[in-house]
Amino acid sequence: MLLKGFEIEMYTGTPDGEIVGLSDKITTSLDGYVREPDSRNVEYITVPSRNYDQLLCAILRPRLKLREYLQQLGNYTLIPGSTLSLGGSDRFVRSDPTNPYHTYIEQTYGAKVVTASVHINIGIDDPELLMRACRLIRVEAPLFLALSASSPFLDGKATGFHSTRWRVFPQTPAHVPLFTSHADHIQWVEQQLAAGTMQNVRHLWVSVRPNGDHRPYDLNRLELRICDLVTDPISLLAITALLEARLLQLIENPHLDPLTLSTFSPEELISLTANNEIAAATSSLDAQLLHWQDGRKITARDWIAELYQEVWSLAKQNGFSCFLSPLQKILREGNEAQQWLQLYAVGFSAQSTIIQAIRAVREREVELEDKLCASLAA
Repeated sequence: MLLKGFEIEMYTGTPDGEIVGLSDKITTSLDGYVREPDSRNVEYITVPSRNYDQLLCAILRPRLKLREYLQQLGNYTLIPGSTLSLGGSDRFVRSDPTNPYHTYIEQTYGAKVVTASVHINIGIDDPELLMRACRLIRVEAPLFLALSASSPFLDGKATGFHSTRWRVFPQTPAHVPLFTSHADHIQWVEQQLAAGTMQNVRHLWVSVRPNGDHRPYDLNRLELRICDLVTDPISLLAITALLEARLLQLIENPHLDPLTLSTFSPEELISLTANNEIAAATSSLDAQLLHWQDGRKITARDWIAELYQEVWSLAKQNGFSCFLSPLQKILREGNEAQQWLQLYAVGFSAQSTIIQAIRAVREREVELEDKLCASLAA
């Protein structure tokens, strides 16, 4: 099994859904939290682990610690969703006014980047294998967006998208190729830095990217960046299990590569994938997508179900099929955005939907902590 870890961004605010910027206080007072350019969301990073049980508690415990701290500051809580659901997208609330990179982000992108999400990191040390993994997951990233969509609202209204976050988020640079090799990736990044289309090595905002401690030279993991915030840890682990199983399949089968398995050229693949991302951001699991291998039409839900069947035995063989199986529930009942839109359709306001979600997330965390993490600690 592969090493796995998460970067999880969440909004802070009041129990009635108003998002309030507190990250400057949080990062000063608590270890393990990272400041984002806008103070209304805060990020925590889990320690990499191969073990799904440990990952579950690594997701939960920092959140419970953060909730305790927020209570000390006042009547504050954590707010689900990946956009400024109930208001505030007309302004930028700086967390660190002295940071020049934050100044660039505010001036260039404004509140489009003030989103919350989860980045899933999977360890792959071999740079050429990592590039192949990035190629495969890049063309399948719309499926992970479809599973995770949780941003149907912006400023109190339904936007018409299941992932408003991915629809508005500025993908930078505007054109990112499917890298043919590690050397190709290095050369491309150096060119972008020289041209100023990337401000630094972190300024590569695309659905999936190779990552490491000395980018682009020393790389050790794949980072999937397309997912909206998945608040339920069991759902997040199911999505991660699909990603890991797909990567294990790729490791077993070197021919599983869009550059050789697809009837499309690399440029056509980039275009097809961009259209699939827009479709997934719009309709998530119900989106009509074009398959990267041959262009056949398939819904995101059916494509995910196909992959699930394909990788199930591999997950079972490696002892994590029980973490993959909750994916079936997401396919059956819908992702968070779809569940919220069902409430919205029968007359719930965006605010009452978010308030209900805030409570449900808190109750779920307590339930999982009591049932699972307490027994692991014992």
